[in-house]
Amino acid sequence: MKLAELSVGDRRDATVVEDLSRTQIVMYAGASGDYNPLHTDEVYATKAAGYPSVIAHGQLTMGLTAKVITDWIEDGELTGLGVRFRRQVWPGDTLTATATVTATEDPDEGGLRIVELDVSTVNQDGEPVMAGYARLQERR
Repeated sequence: MKLAELSVGDRRDATVVEDLSRTQIVMYAGASGDYNPLHTDEVYATKAAGYPSVIAHGQLTMGLTAKVITDWIEDGELTGLGVRFRRQVWPGDTLTATATVTATEDPDEGGLRIVELDVSTVNQDGEPVMAGYARLQERR
């Protein structure tokens, strides 16, 4: 869909990961350089920190959530993304993200259209794991 076709209230839901694997979490650690043992070391996460398993990086959750936007809007350039993490994401989780158009700004002469969205992500139990906003503009 193109930015020009979006209206306030338009919404998109998408499963952005099914059965998140430890391998995906470790691959993200390698890509990001964040090797915190809470994300990569099962023994440390369970024995030293008291978690039931390793936890996914918050930035991994945020990146997966952005897929609902980038897979939906074909001509938008993501210019802003802000989130608040609400709950840990664990191996085995399935995440569903939602993006809802909250505002549109038509361009002045020669300007670019801007669209604002609310974004949220829930796990397989419907528990919120992340919420925030995104801002897109037409690509130049």
